[in-house]
Amino acid sequence: MTHRDMGHDHHHGHDHTHAGHDHGAHGHAHGPGGHDHAPKDFGRAFAIGVGLNFAFVLAEVAAGLWSGSLALLADAGHNLSDVLSLLLAWGATVLAKSAPTARRTYGLRKATILASLANAVLLLVAVGVIASEAVRRFAEPAEISAAPVMIVAAIGVVINTATALMFMKGHEDLNVRGAFLHMAADAGVSLAVVVGAGLIAVTGLLWIDPALSLLIAVVIVLGTWGLLRDSVDLALDAAPKGVDVDAVRLWLTARPGVTEVHDLHIWAMSTTETALTAHVTRPVNDDGDDFLHATCDALAHRFGIGHATLQVEIGCAEPCRLAPAHAV
Repeated sequence: MTHRDMGHDHHHGHDHTHAGHDHGAHGHAHGPGGHDHAPKDFGRAFAIGVGLNFAFVLAEVAAGLWSGSLALLADAGHNLSDVLSLLLAWGATVLAKSAPTARRTYGLRKATILASLANAVLLLVAVGVIASEAVRRFAEPAEISAAPVMIVAAIGVVINTATALMFMKGHEDLNVRGAFLHMAADAGVSLAVVVGAGLIAVTGLLWIDPALSLLIAVVIVLGTWGLLRDSVDLALDAAPKGVDVDAVRLWLTARPGVTEVHDLHIWAMSTTETALTAHVTRPVNDDGDDFLHATCDALAHRFGIGHATLQVEIGCAEPCRLAPAHAV
């Protein structure tokens, strides 16, 4: 039996029979702080970032084709993937604010997790394209015009740095963190293109251009791997980073009157909101509502778990069927 409340702070405690077993007092509680970690509004930052970066992509493509620079075209492809990433992340933050429905009882909060996962995959696909073209260019070096490459890439450093700064305060949100990482990596990559074009102008070594493209690919992989890993974890309902499940279990077990905790699950409803469900055995539960209120309040403030559902069991001869560690 489960009762969920997505928009209010209240608690329930009552006696009933559960799954055919006389477990006595059960309670379902929803902790305060469920909105403490709600997605912040980065709509303005997303709009500015998308506009600036799309305009820059067009400029990079034109300059890359004119100058013959693969590094510049590779950076343009990366920036285009970032425009798509920003659009995905922006759309996900909008969807996350959708109200729950009869069918989607959590609303569309998980869209932020799916967007961060899609962004990571999109970047890795871009890496494959860049790397394959770089290998081809090693075999067939091409002349480039260093001056326009340096100018356009320098503009990219400014645009990407400015965009990244707009997302600096959103690192607790994996979706926004992905946007920040993309923009910060772009700034570094654009700076590398400036340096590379300068070296080609001085040395005349054409292999520097495809070598820089491979360096760009490595930077993207390194910057994306953590985002991909964390996104997959959240998509598979793993406990969010920063939430120590064992610590939560120990803390719940130490609550007044609690003798045992089982069927504990902690997962992300979105990239900013965490949920918990658990059965707690509490033989004497004469202060059920007060216990639930205090416990859920503490879960929100101590562990950042704003949406908690607790089922209190007084214990009986026949154990709960979900008590074994392997039961789900």
